[in-house]
Amino acid sequence: MNNDNNIDFKDLWKKQSVSQPDLTDLLARLSKFKKAALRSLWMINILLSVTSVFIVFIWIYYQPQFVSTKIGIVLTILAMVLYVFVYNKLMGDYKNIDTTQANQEYLQKLISIKKKQQFLQTKMMSFYFIVLTLGICLYMYEYASRMSALGASLAYGVTLLWMLFNWFYIRPKQIKKQQEKINALIEKFEEVNNQLKS
Repeated sequence: MNNDNNIDFKDLWKKQSVSQPDLTDLLARLSKFKKAALRSLWMINILLSVTSVFIVFIWIYYQPQFVSTKIGIVLTILAMVLYVFVYNKLMGDYKNIDTTQANQEYLQKLISIKKKQQFLQTKMMSFYFIVLTLGICLYMYEYASRMSALGASLAYGVTLLWMLFNWFYIRPKQIKKQQEKINALIEKFEEVNNQLKS
């Protein structure tokens, strides 16, 4: 019986020595994920803020005459402001990740971030693209009405093709990349939790 206890102790010791470096590596990966997410969040904030200021400058400088142009500008800015507002709610979740928490807390935070990301990537992104597309189309109408039919068709065609390319190619790639990162972290924390339970 005493001999069995020594074998169990050795097995436990082996498990601990193997899982310890994994946990250190996992915390480093979590820290890298947090920094990349916060950097991305700041970049989106800056980019959309600068774009909004530029759009307001265009409105003031060029003084559009059509109501449709003004509605288009308002819709475009509204889409960006609402997207940034919802996206910024993730900032608190990212900032609250620190290295002193228990594995279960990390896991719960990551699952919460994943749910919020999914909402942002599906419902919010759909709203953003629909309102943005509508805003840009309304904004372009005043200028397209001064062009020839061919010029207006080309202007709308190129703009809508670019938006479709973003929607069907770039957006899914970004979503897949974000999901792979967070899913990999969640899986690793689940593995560590299962090791600690057994």
